[in-house]
Amino acid sequence: MLSVTVQHALRALAVLAGLPDGQCVLGRDLAKETRIPPNYLAKILWTLGGAGFIDATRGSGGGYRLQRAPQEIRLAEIVSLFERHPLGRSCLLDFHKQCSEADACAAHRAWQAVGDGMTRFLEMTTLADIAVHKGLGINRI
Repeated sequence: MLSVTVQHALRALAVLAGLPDGQCVLGRDLAKETRIPPNYLAKILWTLGGAGFIDATRGSGGGYRLQRAPQEIRLAEIVSLFERHPLGRSCLLDFHKQCSEADACAAHRAWQAVGDGMTRFLEMTTLADIAVHKGLGINRI
């Protein structure tokens, strides 16, 4: 249900959320840890930085880190930054129209419930909830 770009963004942010306060991680180390191609990750990080989710610092001791506390960032904010259509709101069986109560496809009600559940999860879950706290193998600065 989530695009690859959103999955990559969430994976990168989960690693950044697990860093100790004030710590940064180099882009190349983040790409390696998250298994995201470096050029693809750079575009995602640029978007996240422009939206105020992360900071980037150049030079010695530089790297990427969250700009806000992980418990303040809901996953729905990240998803909405990269996704054009709300989850579960597109029709499962017909690519050319949106389902409606008046003109519903056979999967309409069940698909709507899936989308509503996903939306609730994304609105209630923060980066702190999905932070990666294991031994990351990242060269911390």
